[in-house]
Amino acid sequence: MAEELRALFRIRGRNNRAFAAGYSDREFRTIVTAARTDVAAIRERLAAPVPEFDSEMIEALLRTGSVAVDGVPFLDRVTHRRRLAEQVFITRGDLIPLLALFVATTGWNVETIKELPSEHRVIEGVAVEVPILKRRRGPGRWHRTVTWEIGKAGQELRTPGGLYLLMHRLMAPARALLVEAPYWAMWSGAGRSGPDRVTNPFADSLNTETSNGEWAAKHCLRADSAPHHDAPSPDTQQLSLNFGRLKKSVDVRRTRALGGHLPSAARSNTVPVLFSNYLAGDPTTIDWAQSIMSDAVADAERSAWSAHERALESMGRQRLDVRPSAEGKSDAAVRSTAPEATAWTSCLDHAHHPLTGRRCSQSFLACFHCANSVITSEHLPRLLELLDALERRRIQLPSDAWWRRYGPAWTAIRHDVLPRFTEGEVQAATEETTGDALLDLVEPGWEHL
Repeated sequence: MAEELRALFRIRGRNNRAFAAGYSDREFRTIVTAARTDVAAIRERLAAPVPEFDSEMIEALLRTGSVAVDGVPFLDRVTHRRRLAEQVFITRGDLIPLLALFVATTGWNVETIKELPSEHRVIEGVAVEVPILKRRRGPGRWHRTVTWEIGKAGQELRTPGGLYLLMHRLMAPARALLVEAPYWAMWSGAGRSGPDRVTNPFADSLNTETSNGEWAAKHCLRADSAPHHDAPSPDTQQLSLNFGRLKKSVDVRRTRALGGHLPSAARSNTVPVLFSNYLAGDPTTIDWAQSIMSDAVADAERSAWSAHERALESMGRQRLDVRPSAEGKSDAAVRSTAPEATAWTSCLDHAHHPLTGRRCSQSFLACFHCANSVITSEHLPRLLELLDALERRRIQLPSDAWWRRYGPAWTAIRHDVLPRFTEGEVQAATEETTGDALLDLVEPGWEHL
């Protein structure tokens, strides 16, 4: 079917957003560091009020949530009210770093963080149990209980349970002024004229009026100069804070830390959702997966090569007997010393195996690790066909089964046979291939596998 016609049958959805990759390792570190720095400043600010405000003003603010402006010039009232409220309450300017640090430490999306309840249970001082709500579009909602590590004293900003309990304690003064006692409770000013109020900023809507961009600009967060490079150039653009990308970065790093085992990495989503919405297509995940696969293939290849070397050493040889025509030995001379042809090589003495001294009964694939085996330029076309057949079979078998069955022979041909021939010989042999790899000679039951 033509592509133009196929496109007409594709299902089209509404409001499809472009794929947004997670942050690079450097970008993620800068965001988390900036958020943790701000939250640490919030903790210190609420622990030690500024001396310029007397205790009576602080006590009045704790009782009413409102700041008195008597004797304060009209134009200075906003600054006065905000500075006094910041000594007691969490304010709107504190939300962005708090939400960012919660997402980074818990791995849950920001909507769930905004729905955190104040009810919780501390388990033996090492963990906190919290019932959370994951809000979705429409009427469907589901609840789940999570258990978060508290961590050591002084490390509250690095563990989800420690951060939850710290902010629960810091927002307690504002929570005491609210009837519903929500987890999120902050002071919300009302401009130059009162009344001030203490509210749950997410009671009516999960959106806030605080700008993520202003917070990123305040900390001079810069994006990488190229995708996932660790060195931003001076002219790179400002790094934007997106909570969806931040959560995706957490999921990617947790998956990497767990060795790619998705059932263990899936914390806030199912395995299919984790893969399709967070991991698939992410450049960081792709780079990591390619590195893992490259290392795994290299390890398997080294293991197969070691098995090949051990097999030859047990027969008193270091390498296969490969005789390119360039060495000066004629094909006739080789045939006189190796008259017995096998599937892909020739055998010096088929009646006497080097190890047993008896007639050989091994698979033809074992010829690639035998001291009796002789390989000449006449064998090159069939060897190249065998390599192609083994590569095609690689997609039909699990990786470990393929390496166990074909890996040693494939490695011997690639690294012990082909490098002994010139490029011209290999190219000439490629043009002489017939398409019959003879692999059925060693796989009589292949159709039953």
